[in-house]
Amino acid sequence: MAKKYIDVMDTSFRDGFQSVFGGRVLMEDFYPAVEAAAEAGLYHFEFGGGARFQAPLFYLQENPFEMMDGFRDIVGDKADLQVLARGINTVMLDTGSREMIDLFAKLFARHSVNTVRNFDALNDVRNLEYSGQMIKKHGMNHEVVVTMMDLPPGCKGAHDVAFYEKTLRDILDSGLPFDRVTFKDASGTSSPHKIYETISMARRLLGENMRLRLHTHETAGVSVAAYLAALEGGVTGIDLAAAPVSGGTSQPDILTLLHATKGSHFNLGDLKLDKILKYEERFKAIMKDYFIPPEATQVNPIIPFAPMPGGALTANTQMMRDEGNLDKFDQVIHAMTEVVERGGYGTSVTPVSQFYWQQAYANVMFGPWKQIAPGYGKMVLGYFGRTPVAPDAEIVELAARKLKLDPTTENPLDIADNDYKKSIAYWKARLEEEGLETTEENIFIACAGDKKGIAFLKGESPLMVRKHEEETTIPQTIQTSGDKAMAGNYNVVVDGKTYSVQVSEGEGEIQVTPRSETPAASPSPAAPSAVPSSAAPASGGKGSFEILSQTPGNVWKVLKSPGDAVAEGEAILILEAMKMEIEIASPQAGTIATVDVAINDSVQDGQLLATLA
Repeated sequence: MAKKYIDVMDTSFRDGFQSVFGGRVLMEDFYPAVEAAAEAGLYHFEFGGGARFQAPLFYLQENPFEMMDGFRDIVGDKADLQVLARGINTVMLDTGSREMIDLFAKLFARHSVNTVRNFDALNDVRNLEYSGQMIKKHGMNHEVVVTMMDLPPGCKGAHDVAFYEKTLRDILDSGLPFDRVTFKDASGTSSPHKIYETISMARRLLGENMRLRLHTHETAGVSVAAYLAALEGGVTGIDLAAAPVSGGTSQPDILTLLHATKGSHFNLGDLKLDKILKYEERFKAIMKDYFIPPEATQVNPIIPFAPMPGGALTANTQMMRDEGNLDKFDQVIHAMTEVVERGGYGTSVTPVSQFYWQQAYANVMFGPWKQIAPGYGKMVLGYFGRTPVAPDAEIVELAARKLKLDPTTENPLDIADNDYKKSIAYWKARLEEEGLETTEENIFIACAGDKKGIAFLKGESPLMVRKHEEETTIPQTIQTSGDKAMAGNYNVVVDGKTYSVQVSEGEGEIQVTPRSETPAASPSPAAPSAVPSSAAPASGGKGSFEILSQTPGNVWKVLKSPGDAVAEGEAILILEAMKMEIEIASPQAGTIATVDVAINDSVQDGQLLATLA
C-alpha cells in the first residue's frame, strides 16, 4: 500500500530565524542556504511575515519586500512561498484599518507570496474575516488558523478540544473564505493526546479533502510526539526546520522526523536523508559566524507553566541580554502563570505572548500589578477583540484606571478605521513631511514600523547583528559592512559580565569599557525608586529626592521640565524597554528640580532620572 504523502514546510528562514536569532539574519548571509534547501528537494517554505517583517527594518537595514523577491529568484516559480500574518494586525505592530489590511494583501501578493497563514491570538473569528477576504481578493491562498496551547497547571476554562471545536465551527459559520486549516501551537505546550483528539475532531468536521496542518515548537520537549499524534489524527502537512535553526525554541529537525517516521505509513515530502544531511551541513557552515543564544538550543520543562513561544522567548532574552538584566528571566517566566490566568487565556502567540511577557516583566521589575503594560491592558479591556474567557474583573478595573480607557465590545476593525493615524492618507503625509517617496511599499513600511519604519526609510536604522569572531565567543552587538560603521554606545554581556562598547564614526577605534561586575541590587516593588538625597541640593540645582530607574531602557518621552509642579503619581517621563512604554511617575507631590536624562538616552538599572525639590 502506498504511503500517505505529508507535505513538509521548511520554516528555517522565518520561524527558525525568529526562534533562534530574534529574526536578525542578513539575507546575503542566508541566501546560499536557500539554494541548498532547494537542491535538497524542498519546495514549500515559510519565508517572511510575522516578526521577520520588522526585524529587517529595525535591525538589519534591509527591505523585507526586497528580501522576499530575492528568495523567489532563488527557488523559482514553482515553490510555495508562505508568510505568517496576525489577523487584523497582519504584520503590523498594532491593529490595522481595513485599508491597511487591503494594502498588506496587495503588496504581499506583489512580492512573491503564494500563501498567507492567518491567525488571531484570541481566536476571535471576527479578527480573521476581513483579512481572509483581502488575502483571497488578491489571489493568494488563505490558510486559516486555530491557535493552541496548554493552560498552566490548575487552570481551566479554554484550550481544550471543545474550545477548538467551537472556534472551528465559528470559522465555518462565518463564511470567511479559506483554502487550508492549521492548528498552531507557538509555545509547543499542547499535550500529544490533546493534539490527536483535536486533529481527529477537525478531520471529521472538515472532511477528507481539506488540507490540514499542525505547527508546533520543541520548546517544551514534546514536539516530536505531538507531530506523530497529529499524523495519526489525520494531518496532511507539518512544519519542520533545518539545523542550525531547528530544535530548542524552534521546530523539530527535518532529519529527526524522517527518523521518527521510519517504518510508518507516512511519506514526508519524498525527502531523502542524504540530501537533507547535505543541506544541513551547508546551512551550519553558512551560519557559523552567528552567535546562537544558549537558551535557543534547549528544551525548557517549565514552559508549560508559563507558555512562552520560542520566537518570543529568544527575542525577549536577547533584549534582556542587551539591557543587562537576563538574571531576571526565571522570575519573569514564573510570573507569567498569573498573568495568563487573569488575562483571559488568549493564546500565547504574537502579539498576546508579548503582552503576557511585558506584564510579567513589569510585575517582576516594579512589583505585582504596580504597572499595566499598555498592550496587556488594552487586551483585557477588549480593544483587540474577545478573550476566550472573561479577564479578571479586578485587572480590568486596574487597566481602565491606569490607561484611562473604558472597556469596550466594539469591533477592533471599526476602532482602527476611526483612527486617522491608521489611514493611508496619514502615512502618505508623514512620508511627504520627511521628504520620502510615497510608494505603496513605503507607506506600508512606515505604518507597520511607526517611527522605526520611518528611520529605516531615512537610512537611520541601526545594524544590530550578533556574530562572533572566528576564534572567540564574544557576541558582537554591532557588525559593520564594508566601509560603513555604526556609531553609538552599546552594552555587550559576556559570561555574565557587562561591557560598555563605544563605536565612533569613520575610522575611529572601538572602545570597550568593563562596567561594574557586581550585579545590581534587586529593585524594590515600587516604580520608580525615590531616594532621599544625603546632601542638600547641589549648586547645579539637584533636589532632595532622587528618582531612579528600575529597569534598563531608552528614554522615549520627557514630559516635565525643571520648575514644573507635579502631583503624586503624575508622569515625569516615559521609558521604552522590552517593546513597551514604562511611565515614570513622581512618588510624591513637589517641584521638578532636575531632569537628568534626555530623549533617546540609554538608561541603566538604578540610574538617576530626575530629582524633586
